[in-house]
Amino acid sequence: MSKKLCGTNYPVSICFIVVNEFCERFSYYGMKALLTLYFVNYLHWDEDLSTAIYHAFGSLCYFTPILGALIADSWLGKFKTIIYLSFVYVIGHVVKSVGAIPTVGNTTVHISLSMVGLILIAFGTGGIKPCVAAFGGDQFDEEHGTERQKFFSIFYMSINAGSLLSTVITPILRSDVQCFGGDCYALAFGVPAALMMVALVVFIAGSGLYKRNPPQGNILLEVCKCIGFAIENRWNRSKYDSPRKHWLDWAEEKYSKRLIQEIKMVLRVLVLYIPLPMFWALFDQQGSRWTLQATRMNMAFGDSFNIKPDQMQMLNALLILVLVPIFDLIIYPLVALCRINITPLRKMAAGMIFAALAFGAATLVEVNVVESVVDPAPAGKCLLQVFNVAPGNVSLKIPGSDVFPEPIPELQDPPKYEMFPASGEDLKIEVTFEGKTSECNFTFVQKKAYSLILYPDATGIQCERVEDCITKNKDGNPLLRFLNTQPEAINLTVGGVDFELPSGYSMSPNKTVERGVYTASCSLPSRECPDLDLGLLDFGAAYTVVLTEKAGKISVHKMEDVKANNVHIAWQIPQYALITIGEVMFSITGLEFSYSQAPANMKSVLQAGWLLTVAFGNVIVLIVAEGAGLEQWKEFLLFAGLLLGVCIIFSIMSYFYTYVDPDQLDKVYLEDSGREDDDRDDDKVKKKPNDVPMMKTGQSTRL
Repeated sequence: MSKKLCGTNYPVSICFIVVNEFCERFSYYGMKALLTLYFVNYLHWDEDLSTAIYHAFGSLCYFTPILGALIADSWLGKFKTIIYLSFVYVIGHVVKSVGAIPTVGNTTVHISLSMVGLILIAFGTGGIKPCVAAFGGDQFDEEHGTERQKFFSIFYMSINAGSLLSTVITPILRSDVQCFGGDCYALAFGVPAALMMVALVVFIAGSGLYKRNPPQGNILLEVCKCIGFAIENRWNRSKYDSPRKHWLDWAEEKYSKRLIQEIKMVLRVLVLYIPLPMFWALFDQQGSRWTLQATRMNMAFGDSFNIKPDQMQMLNALLILVLVPIFDLIIYPLVALCRINITPLRKMAAGMIFAALAFGAATLVEVNVVESVVDPAPAGKCLLQVFNVAPGNVSLKIPGSDVFPEPIPELQDPPKYEMFPASGEDLKIEVTFEGKTSECNFTFVQKKAYSLILYPDATGIQCERVEDCITKNKDGNPLLRFLNTQPEAINLTVGGVDFELPSGYSMSPNKTVERGVYTASCSLPSRECPDLDLGLLDFGAAYTVVLTEKAGKISVHKMEDVKANNVHIAWQIPQYALITIGEVMFSITGLEFSYSQAPANMKSVLQAGWLLTVAFGNVIVLIVAEGAGLEQWKEFLLFAGLLLGVCIIFSIMSYFYTYVDPDQLDKVYLEDSGREDDDRDDDKVKKKPNDVPMMKTGQSTRL
């Protein structure tokens, strides 16, 4: 008999299971929150590839639970499966963390370690996903069903608590702790790795207290064998054989009628699952496309607090904790008082609509976000802006182009990128200043952006060409560079970032600084240099600061090459609220519906089918991200439209679905047992596994 918590019917062993789940979910969501920015900023992949790999990993995480269930039910049992796959999980985290250390090998090594780590993590988290909750349910005696139900509520809270805390903490570790000269991904991945080690140690620590049920065979395998036999038997039989009402009836020669009837019930539900992956295709983009959208938004709340783009994902976990009781205690009862019959399938359809509305909101945000983005030049063209540091207007003429028709004033603010043909060959540019014309020869490459620096000398005007970065920083922070117009070298420090500028008209490389108000410390070899007020360096902007001289002192002229993000991150809150409402109505209701429509020993089959819808949803995003090539707002709109279309199909399918009571099977076959001899069939049917009910509030996809 298992030990009980003092004065209750709760086994002591569940404490270890709940703590294990909290730590495991912290490790998983903490690591996953960083992935997209890690791919973009550390591995330097483009946004489409980063999104595709992110969703490929998510898909694998939801394919592998079938493997974990197979191992647990047919071979090792839940306890050993959790132990062994948790070791795989920990190794994956460690490999992933090592791959984020810049000094360990080159880019190829980092990519290889990252991919191996992610594959191991996917097998670890997916493999234990179907085991931990069921193992917790196994700890209760059958007469303690109420306590078991409350345990699942506590279990669910631990999942969301781990998810919420990790998506707040790990982005801070990534961004606010600097290591190896940049964001500390090694530490941000290392902490989830440590939490997974703690999860494993805690679970092992309770090993002497657990109630362990031996493997009882995998019902999923039995279902597959029965279906396979029915298809094979039908294929091999002559067309003159007696017809059957249903194609599964061809398995009656080998399998019991009860099992066949149960499979028919399951298949009716699985057919309803066919449209469901589209919901998950939208839902799981919170960690990919929506995070990338956040990097192009203003993330400042007041003067002293800035949120991280990958921290916005914590809104989903926070809102789910708030909205579940609101729906259960307020919204659903109020709707029932209005005598509106909201069936589970209608709730799920409404959840799809809310998810589509969330992407409609994301589309509106994206349309406004891109207004501050400099569009890259198309094939055969390039972009050019001009910095005129000469004391007067300068005229510019580029052969074959009518850009810059008006004279360019001194230190025009803001400069403006113009587009002109780029042949990849030397181009002669005519520059006129104070009646004198000079020529500059440069090669301009298509699809690139350039700055042309015009400065005076004894013969008139000289030119200097600099290649620009017009892409906004992927972590949302501003880019900064300096243009030195002084005849001596200058050293500057801005927020701990050093800039070294040689003498003459030289441009420093772009460097990333944190968003904030800055004063640059200045160092000159021959004279004193006062601190230079740079003002606010805002999210997403790219600045060029021209160092000039006034009254014998160095002064600055700040120009904005790329506009700062002008859409506040708070505008993402509506889309997170809508997608979370959709999750409450779709995910939680869908799990309850699946559970209620499945025979007792088929619930694990439907759970596997449900998880596969999440996997295929991520596959959809992977295909669209790599294949569509659409502007982001158009892609969001496409997903919203697709989900609305799928919702219509699902609603039609739901209309023709008849709800059943699986418990009626017991009565039917109890009555038939006296008239039919099913001894041969019963030997082939597996012993009914422990039936672990899902929590009333639903598990969501965080399990």
